Amino acid sequence: MKKLTILIAVIIQTIAVFSQQLPEVSYYMYDYTRTNPGSIGSSDMVNVTGIFKNSLMNIPGQPTVSYFEAEMPFNFLGGKHGVGISFYNDIIGFNNDIDLKLGYAFRFSAGDGTFGIGINGGIKQHAFKDGAEWVSAGPIDPANDPRIPDLGSNNLNALSLGVGVFYRTEDIYFGASVLNVYAQDLDYSDVATTTTSAIETLEPHYYATAGYTLQLNNPAFELQPSVNFYSDLSSVTFDVNGMLTYNKRLWGGVSYRASSSAVAMAGLMIMDGLKVGYAYDFQLTALNTYSTGSHEIMLNYSFKLGVEKSPQRYKSIRYL
Repeated sequence: MKKLTILIAVIIQTIAVFSQQLPEVSYYMYDYTRTNPGSIGSSDMVNVTGIFKNSLMNIPGQPTVSYFEAEMPFNFLGGKHGVGISFYNDIIGFNNDIDLKLGYAFRFSAGDGTFGIGINGGIKQHAFKDGAEWVSAGPIDPANDPRIPDLGSNNLNALSLGVGVFYRTEDIYFGASVLNVYAQDLDYSDVATTTTSAIETLEPHYYATAGYTLQLNNPAFELQPSVNFYSDLSSVTFDVNGMLTYNKRLWGGVSYRASSSAVAMAGLMIMDGLKVGYAYDFQLTALNTYSTGSHEIMLNYSFKLGVEKSPQRYKSIRYL
């Protein structure tokens, strides 16, 4: 049984490295600062978001992802702009990845909304755990096996760039982006004590998203369907989500992630501008035999810059 669980963890690790290198979350609609720089500043609010996801519970080497994102709009020289920062720490199997990005968007009015064109750039740091953790106790000595990489205290670093476009009105939004449109390779052979050359290429990842807010007959309720596609050109995955909101303060919904999982979501605004959300992913693959699912928590705080002016009061009847 121990060998089986170790094998499953290794398979998960292999999929993460060679199929999809960028982690995904169920609350993707709060993750656009990272995935689409064109969205930065589009809400005309300062947004600070934290997401924590613990995936594939009960499986050794399970993925754990922590996100932090912040973005804000600003005006300069008569134009609209946005600036943002995103950070995530992705721990899966023997990997411990850190990604830091800075983003900028130029925004302009288009129809009933605003259109943003953005770019982001940053650094990805890849750390690899000691080779001794690769195998169970036995006659193999990882320190002397040239097939097992060992970065020791070294970390691999790579620069990357992404671009995106995003359009938003009061009721609708849609956008497309490419991350790792340019990225350096991670060359393990430069630092690892191994005779095997190992180079990981950070593949471009393509995103497309859209959402809509539908006011129901009861004005207290809104239906918010959305969809999110992403691909590295070797595979295509998509999320379809439906969220029902009550009085803009309480919500619940479901998502379907293609060939992967079903998601239940709920949350509330606990005070003006501060939201907390929870999502539970139920695996629809053979992994559900070993895993109890995934848990995700989202915190978001939104506010406007500046202080609104108090309404002026006049005693003269000339201003009535």
